[in-house]
Amino acid sequence: MRPKQQGKSGEQDLFRSRLDQIINMKHELVRLVARIDWAWIDGEIAPLYSEKGRPGIETRFVIGLLLLKHIYALSDEGVCERWVCDPYFQYFTGEEFFQHDFPHERSDLSHWRKRLGDKLELLLAESLRVAHETGALRGKDLARVNVDTTVQPKNVTFPTDAKLLHAAIVGLNRMAQKHGIRLRQSYLRLAKRAAMMAGRYAHAKQFKRHHRQLRFLRTRLGRLIRDIGRKIKGIPELEAALAAPLSRAMQIRSQRQRQRGWKLYSFHAPEVECIGKGKAQAPYEFGVKVSVVTTNARAPGGQFVLHAKSLPGNPYDGHTLAGVLEQTQALTGREIERAFVDKGYRGHQASNPRRVFISGQKRGVFGIIKRQLKRRSAIEPAIGHMKSEGHLGRCYLKGRHGDAANAILTAVGYNFRRVLAWLRMLLRLLLSVLLANLQVQTTLKPAS
Repeated sequence: MRPKQQGKSGEQDLFRSRLDQIINMKHELVRLVARIDWAWIDGEIAPLYSEKGRPGIETRFVIGLLLLKHIYALSDEGVCERWVCDPYFQYFTGEEFFQHDFPHERSDLSHWRKRLGDKLELLLAESLRVAHETGALRGKDLARVNVDTTVQPKNVTFPTDAKLLHAAIVGLNRMAQKHGIRLRQSYLRLAKRAAMMAGRYAHAKQFKRHHRQLRFLRTRLGRLIRDIGRKIKGIPELEAALAAPLSRAMQIRSQRQRQRGWKLYSFHAPEVECIGKGKAQAPYEFGVKVSVVTTNARAPGGQFVLHAKSLPGNPYDGHTLAGVLEQTQALTGREIERAFVDKGYRGHQASNPRRVFISGQKRGVFGIIKRQLKRRSAIEPAIGHMKSEGHLGRCYLKGRHGDAANAILTAVGYNFRRVLAWLRMLLRLLLSVLLANLQVQTTLKPAS
């Protein structure tokens, strides 16, 4: 059932403290609360609920927690723990009195992320609206954009043959134990030692011994696959439940390090892709490609992210440009006059190719366009801040839907950090002006 609306009583409580009496009402988080249109967000999310059942958690509470998590780069557990001891967090989520216990479960955040799905772009649109309302972003800043792609790494270890084989053995044992399958032998102790010794032999460049340990792991994994296959044969429920783990285990057992084509890089996260970036410190990154669109000119509040989207399958950058520009225009409501990209977008399929300028391009680049093209690299610091201060540097969410949600919410958190910095700066300017006026009045001599 649709969540109930949070109401304000405005009354005192003998045993509880009102939040508006113990916090600074000029704090940037308090001022940001007044700018966000919570009623509009609640109305857009309402169709996701049925008319029956128990009322859900208040929309402002969960959406506020998601925003706070990505503004301050906290985990689900971290934002719930800080909510208990931070009155500003409680006020941001709509509480009227200070609470000493967290009223819900941490897992509610995971359920809400899955439920929102494509609706998460509403939060990105709301962040841009708030930035425009506060003066941090101007309408003309939306006409010229920078577009680039980066890699959102997954929370997986660096894949090696020994690690993958050991992970497959451990994963199959876990699934067998979960479904009550009694194995002839688990190989857990032997596989752990073989994986450890394989790493030591590779480090010492003793590759014959290293390959011997790999053959040992592959043999034990094959025995485990065949043992489970015999035990579940003729039981449709178990065959359906173990089809995916067995398929992944057989893929890991059969693949080789230097083979071409699709490979599996993680047993628990099969969606992970190997993306070559050509960097000296990290030639390959394991995760998903993400497209990011920012403003070209520096807005009064800084660079803002206009669009962010995960691109599973590692597509060519130029083939994604047309869709990204269309979605950005639909999100901002402003037609893009010029788009500036790097050389990875050569051969793009944009609907208006004359409005797309590639780094290093000479034809048609003169005057103001030449100066704007020099600001194409301004998107790189924005991506760096999203990785270092947000969650784009490591995705801890599960599946492809987790990759998509993490990319959008990281962009939302980045935009709201820029808005908070803008509100903080405006407050400092106002206080400095008031202080200067007070000093001028005190220096005036009284009339004789």
